[in-house]
Amino acid sequence: MSSADTETEGVTTDAAREAAVAEFAEALGDVCLETHVFPGVDCWIRVATDGWLQAAQVARHELNYRYIDFVSVIDWMPSPYGRDMDTEQDRDPNAVADVEAMQHGVTGGDTRMQAIGRVHSLITNIGVNIKCDIPDDTLTLDSWISVFGGVNWHEREAYEMFGVAFTGHPGLRHLYLPGDFEGNPMRKDFPLLARRVKPWPGIVDVEPMPDTGDDGGGES
Repeated sequence: MSSADTETEGVTTDAAREAAVAEFAEALGDVCLETHVFPGVDCWIRVATDGWLQAAQVARHELNYRYIDFVSVIDWMPSPYGRDMDTEQDRDPNAVADVEAMQHGVTGGDTRMQAIGRVHSLITNIGVNIKCDIPDDTLTLDSWISVFGGVNWHEREAYEMFGVAFTGHPGLRHLYLPGDFEGNPMRKDFPLLARRVKPWPGIVDVEPMPDTGDDGGGES
């Protein structure tokens, strides 16, 4: 286990969040792989893939984290297209993503895709981010819907946008896209063709301010 002692605006310890992740670690046992506390900001827990559903059950039924903020997916693979807000000439259309360069952020990880769910305690007013690796070969996880009914559309969105299936979900189907749409638009390797054809409208050439030659101090 590890926890950060990074200083944030003078905060070097966070007893409440340290206690929260310690509770989870004790309740989950070996299923809990790593924890991280950013004092004064937030905290994270990474659990084993086969402990994903157990983590939700423990959160709600044992530790009283009864509010679900969201469930989503993170694609850690660097985009082969670069940043989509870069100008057209800055992008290399033939570039290939460097999978070896994947960085998983706090609590680490071993797969390209990770699930993240945030639960919140209305008693302590603390939120905890729970993460787990999603197997690269199956892209399948247990659904949290039997514990938190509110994740229904969250898991549908993750299924549609990232291609991750949730075992036990009663109706995985598209939320936003046509039923016959192919691909998963939130994956890093999904080409956003509209931005290939026309530069992103936020990219503009800003004309520099006139040089007065007086360094802002009036007449020279």
